[in-house]
Amino acid sequence: MNALTVRHRTTYRYREPMAFGPHRLMLRPRESRTVRLHTHDLEIAPAATVTWAHDVAGNAVATATFGAPADTLVIDSLATLTLDVEQWPVFDIAASAVTYPFLLSDDDMTDLGALRLQAYLDSGGHLHDWARGFVAGPDTDTLSLLKDISNGVAARIAYEARDEETVQTPVETLARGRGSCRDFAVLFVDAVRSLGFGARIVSGYLYDPDLNTLGSAGSGSTHAWAEVYVPGAGWIVFDPTNRSVGGFNLIPVAVARHIRQTAPVSGRFVGPAAACSALEVAVSVEPSNRPGGVGGEVV
Repeated sequence: MNALTVRHRTTYRYREPMAFGPHRLMLRPRESRTVRLHTHDLEIAPAATVTWAHDVAGNAVATATFGAPADTLVIDSLATLTLDVEQWPVFDIAASAVTYPFLLSDDDMTDLGALRLQAYLDSGGHLHDWARGFVAGPDTDTLSLLKDISNGVAARIAYEARDEETVQTPVETLARGRGSCRDFAVLFVDAVRSLGFGARIVSGYLYDPDLNTLGSAGSGSTHAWAEVYVPGAGWIVFDPTNRSVGGFNLIPVAVARHIRQTAPVSGRFVGPAAACSALEVAVSVEPSNRPGGVGGEVV
């Protein structure tokens, strides 16, 4: 069990005062059985009116509405939480789904819906053929298959850090052989979807006190990974960037069908595109100073 403090500070600088349109913020860690959120504070300058809602996936989304123009916009998110995930979890997969292929129930088929559809065009079938190559036969162990695909992504693709927020298509990533954690996650999700699994993208934070995982900058950073639905076990976490299963060092903020739906900060300003002179993002994930990581109010 880890008591952690997560800080995510985004700063935009402009060449002159700008008027801002509403900004959509996905910065509040996603609470669950394994993630207990104790406090979350959101400070914004210039002053903004903040309203909260949950999107269709149950993510907490804040909308910031601004009044006065400014030449600097700062969005500072600070959360304290407890992360309680086993490093080597055991998954209680339903007997009907232990081997692949398996049949989903009618309800699961309906509820998973678009989460079983590839998000990117694969007209030549290159991604499907690549994923199909991991299927050993008519009675392939389901969990082993998913692990093999996740490890196969890491074996096939070399990691590279990219500051820009663009994402390569899975076919582009396969062809190029290089990608960021976002590209790894997108490739893995569409690969398992091509085999009929329900899968979703997850964005959040990577806790890396030992500084030995890919995608990390310092002790923590933003990160992208995936979840795959398997009957009995439910949503199983896969981080293909680091060949890990279970998410013992991952703090989720948002889950979504498509990675474009997980942007931490999105919005507009009124003025020429070149008016933004700098964008700075600073993320830290550190052990919490609060005894036991408990107490406090969640906001």
